[in-house]
Amino acid sequence: MKHYLIILCLLCLFYLEGKAQLVPPGNQTYSFTLQDCINYAYEHQDTVINAALDVKSTEYRIKEIIGGGLPQINAGALFQDYLKIPTTLLPADAFPTAPGATPAPPGTFIPVKFGVKYQSNLTLDVNQIIFDGSYLVGLQARNTYRELSKRNYSRSKIDANVNVTKAYYQVLVSNEQIKLLDANLAQLKQQLDQTTAQNKQGFVEKIDVDRLAYQYNALQTQRENVIRLLALNYQLLKFQMGMPIGENLSLKDKLADVKLNENTADLNTDTTFYKNRVEYNLFETQVKLNGYDVKRRKALFLPSLSAFGNYTSAFQNNGFANLYNNTFPASYIGLRLNVPIFSGGQRINQLRQTQITLQKSQNDLYRLKDALNLQASRARVVFFNGLQTLNSQRRNQDLAREVLRVSKIKYQQGVGSSIEVTQAQTALEDADNKYIQGLYDALVSKVELDKAYGRIQ
Repeated sequence: MKHYLIILCLLCLFYLEGKAQLVPPGNQTYSFTLQDCINYAYEHQDTVINAALDVKSTEYRIKEIIGGGLPQINAGALFQDYLKIPTTLLPADAFPTAPGATPAPPGTFIPVKFGVKYQSNLTLDVNQIIFDGSYLVGLQARNTYRELSKRNYSRSKIDANVNVTKAYYQVLVSNEQIKLLDANLAQLKQQLDQTTAQNKQGFVEKIDVDRLAYQYNALQTQRENVIRLLALNYQLLKFQMGMPIGENLSLKDKLADVKLNENTADLNTDTTFYKNRVEYNLFETQVKLNGYDVKRRKALFLPSLSAFGNYTSAFQNNGFANLYNNTFPASYIGLRLNVPIFSGGQRINQLRQTQITLQKSQNDLYRLKDALNLQASRARVVFFNGLQTLNSQRRNQDLAREVLRVSKIKYQQGVGSSIEVTQAQTALEDADNKYIQGLYDALVSKVELDKAYGRIQ
């Protein structure tokens, strides 16, 4: 019985382990800071992963280019079975006439079969570039080509960083909004309970209770809406991170950890910040590649020289069993010089097209510099305005709280009306909403400012 119980327990364990492996993802809980979310996106976000794959693909492409200048060796095999051996007509007078035989008339041809029934060849071909200008230019451009893929990878990481940061801030702001709503609901509930008690005692009218109840219900509905939006914001954050939507995610950072001050935008002395922008670096790299394309087109006007060699082992016989008994080898080596002389104007027109493309990319680079300067100036102004608006909304919040406090005191002392309290409560809710919007706008403008000055790497 003891052995049977042990076997039964083991079977149960194996069954439970198998069931656990079949449980779909979504039960794991992550507690991340903003940087943790960004690092997770670097490893799981689709665009970043694809950009990393492009870097690997570029390395293979570079090896392919290099391989074009290495010896090209090919082997081949051939087997032929002449079902009917080819026949050739030869003049009859080319053959001696047998003694006593009548000579064939002039112009007579005799059919003769040349060849054997079975033939087989084994060949080995070798080709080697000695000089090719376009190949040399391709070797020169390989590092620039690699640089382009790496900078595209960097751009995808920067975009992921920006998107994750904005989504992270949106969740923090939504949590802050819920806290403000909870505080307003708590004090409004207390006021509603007090007013209801006073109404039962005959000190206040029923309409005062109804006004507070209406405000309380509206605020409760608003809180429920924000909670639903918060769940959506969490899903958006996980989407930007490349995390499955079903996973559980909690945030470690708080709004107090985010530094918002005017010194963040104090960058007037930096006049070369545009060189830190990955977009500018990408355009620079593209200009270099276009320059190499011009050089490659020019190299097509130069002669090219290559070496080649061949070794063939031929086998022939009328009997298949004896086909490979005898071999008839042949081999040769040589040089092939190709001198471009005239192509109908194709090469010169292709060169002119690449020169125009290079000129256009240079013009785009100059234009991009001005565009990045303008974008940075706009980001600074938007950040300053957002910061000023946020500070103003904070002061308005304090004023609205003070007005509400005084309105309650006046109402309790009988020198104020319930309408004043209701209006003060509405003003506070409006100030809270504007503060939340101003807070999010300031956070987003900070992210855009960092991106505009190339501080997100």
